Amino acid sequence: MQLDSADRETTQRSAGGTTAVRPGLLERPAIARLRVHRADLFAGCAYLALATAVLSGQWRDTGGGYLIKSGQDQTMWEWFFAVTAHSVAHLESPLGTNLQNFPAGVNMMANTAMFGVGVPLTPVTLLFGPTVTFVLVLTLGLAATAYAWYRLFARELVSSRMAAAIGGLFCGFAPAMISHANAHPNFVALALLPVIAGLLIRMARAALDAQAAPRNRVRDAIVLALLVASQIALGEEPLLIFALAFGLFAVVYHLHEPPQGAQVLRALVPTIAAAAGLTLLLTAIPLWWQFFGPQSYHSIDHGQMGNDLKTLVQFPSESLGGAWAPGQYVAINETEQNAYFGWPLLLVLGATVALLWRDRVVRAAAAVIAVFGVLSLGAVATIGKQPTGVALPWALAEKIPLLGSVLETRLTMAAVPAIAAVFAIASDRAAASWKQSATDWKPLAWFAALTFALLPLTPTVLPVTERAATPRFFTDGAVQRYVRDGSVVVIPPPRPPDARALRWQAEANFGFPLAGGYFVGPTGVEKKGSYGPEARQTAALLVKALDTGAVPPIGAEERAAALADLRFWQADVLVLPATTNSEALTSTVTRLLGFAPTRVDDVWIWDVHDLR
Repeated sequence: MQLDSADRETTQRSAGGTTAVRPGLLERPAIARLRVHRADLFAGCAYLALATAVLSGQWRDTGGGYLIKSGQDQTMWEWFFAVTAHSVAHLESPLGTNLQNFPAGVNMMANTAMFGVGVPLTPVTLLFGPTVTFVLVLTLGLAATAYAWYRLFARELVSSRMAAAIGGLFCGFAPAMISHANAHPNFVALALLPVIAGLLIRMARAALDAQAAPRNRVRDAIVLALLVASQIALGEEPLLIFALAFGLFAVVYHLHEPPQGAQVLRALVPTIAAAAGLTLLLTAIPLWWQFFGPQSYHSIDHGQMGNDLKTLVQFPSESLGGAWAPGQYVAINETEQNAYFGWPLLLVLGATVALLWRDRVVRAAAAVIAVFGVLSLGAVATIGKQPTGVALPWALAEKIPLLGSVLETRLTMAAVPAIAAVFAIASDRAAASWKQSATDWKPLAWFAALTFALLPLTPTVLPVTERAATPRFFTDGAVQRYVRDGSVVVIPPPRPPDARALRWQAEANFGFPLAGGYFVGPTGVEKKGSYGPEARQTAALLVKALDTGAVPPIGAEERAAALADLRFWQADVLVLPATTNSEALTSTVTRLLGFAPTRVDDVWIWDVHDLR
């Protein structure tokens, strides 16, 4: 691609008048860089060390440690990894299971089970446990994502590896990444996205270079299909957000010269279409299972999940800035602090974009930041958790199939590599100026401003607590004496606010299925997605007793409903571990069933297999 004078950076040497030009994104030569530079090794090791430090609390105690801010998501993800390993070890399909939500089961493909890491890491899970797999995926996810973006920036965007390293650092350790590192490995392991971007950029460059050797379209289609299929096995929602953002970036980048954009489009469409077809072939079975298989659902309505405007200027909780100036808590939850960029970064970013506006990459990146930033605010703007009444574009966008199931707050993550690209370009120019003149004050001013923007976002160690031990009833095998072909009903059944029973089941080697659980499944005739099982009267009654510490009114209707629910669950045994308000729960179940429990190990049980 030929750049006009508005796209060229010129820096004059202090003597000699030599001009250094930064090539455009599609103008850089496609040089094979298979050898690893020492700077690459240093960057990779630095990213890995930082990721390990962030998760060091969990690494120090993989046996009983638990990331405090994960809610119940860590339990859910550990169960996903554990049940996947169990399925692989027993030569069963991992796409679905009835070990949770018995007897209906769970559609694992519709629950972001991350087979792309869960299956290959089966030996790790079986040997060391699902917690090790969980923290390993998070750690490698942060480091690999940072390194992959660093490699893309170094190869396609900037000449300075230091500038590329800065961009990679932000991509891997931005506030959104650290927030998701509490609980969401599917939004942390994003290393394939820059690899896909790099392939598309090289394909586009070849389409514009008349002197370059023609690319092998069949090979490109196969590689692209393998990359996309692999990303589907890691996480579909990040892929969707990336595809939309990259598409917008490409459109804005080529607005300066539409004929070149049309030329690239004509050249790439056949390859991309072939890749799409191959991807569908590779993923046909799991995607069919996800959208049409047992326990599939059509969509999921999350409600208002947009970013509060205050999130944009505040610091994330797990950062130096968050420790110094926490601000009002306006996040959806601790794992969704996607837009906490902080006011220093926004200030530096705005000034940098203004100064570099003539650069086409910067303009395209700015468009991504602005568009996805606005979309992430949701359907109605809020400030300090107070609705403003101002309608926003997401009110229309959420009606688009698939897009409506995305948590709009996560759309801010599209801005992360765009911000990184702007900072990398500015750092590259500063490094080039410094080489031209060691006394030039502008590079020093830039790196001071960059430090001002990024230092408050420096991540801190994610806090960890000690989780309660699994009841001996499950770990010593006593549960097996009471389970025949039915389920275990923990009192109350596991649900999104309390999914500890999933860990107990995993530690009992999945020797029994559980009623209830924490997953996404269909509800009602419309098959709308919902967190947890469909409501049952007995489960709601037990939760009420747990929450209030009082025995609810129990009559013939409640007893009949309890019997119907036990038959629905095909229950063999009800189990009450040590918990708050255990006396109220014991009395409630006893009145429902008409007989007292038996003490076994450290739990109370009601043997009910004869009642069904």
